[in-house]
Amino acid sequence: MSQQDELNQQRALLRKQLRRKRNSLSPQQQHAAAQSLYRQLAQQLVFRRAQHLAFYLACDGEISPHLLLEAALNQGKQVYLPVIAPWPKYKMVFQQLLPDELWETNSYAITQPRWNPQRQRPIWTLDLLCMPLVGFDRAGNRLGMGGGYYDRALAPLIAHEHIKMPTLLGLAHACQEVEQIPTQSWDIALQAVVTDSAYLLLS
Repeated sequence: MSQQDELNQQRALLRKQLRRKRNSLSPQQQHAAAQSLYRQLAQQLVFRRAQHLAFYLACDGEISPHLLLEAALNQGKQVYLPVIAPWPKYKMVFQQLLPDELWETNSYAITQPRWNPQRQRPIWTLDLLCMPLVGFDRAGNRLGMGGGYYDRALAPLIAHEHIKMPTLLGLAHACQEVEQIPTQSWDIALQAVVTDSAYLLLS
């Protein structure tokens, strides 16, 4: 087995374990976690100052940012959600959420806003990007679902250092923290992780 194959196997096993852990949370625990997540982030300057924020619709046991999303809209901020392109299907963009939103289901059976290029915003013009994750460590490493959508969306910003980066926040249940995430060369580190119990600035 090659070193890369071994790394992929480690990540796949860890992903399976952590997905099982977050999916074991009851609806009551998920509801409480969403409320705690809101309390951890809503008063942080990074949230209060941001005018263009990207969230996600929680699925598969992910911690839900819906209270933060609603607060941002109520405060007059512009809110965006990730949308997978009809073609090429590996592309993900961020599209503004509107009150009279029209919805569709993408290739992963995940609900998303109906594709509308006129409402899409370049990722480097976002102030805050709140990202779902499967696992994280204190070094800022993020383990996602394995599709690589966020890494591909952010890759052009990494390649051009003069382009402004949005603040990258991972949102997670505290139980998703591990000592060390096995990393890939293309992985992009988080600046902080917000859980239901803490706001963690990462090194």
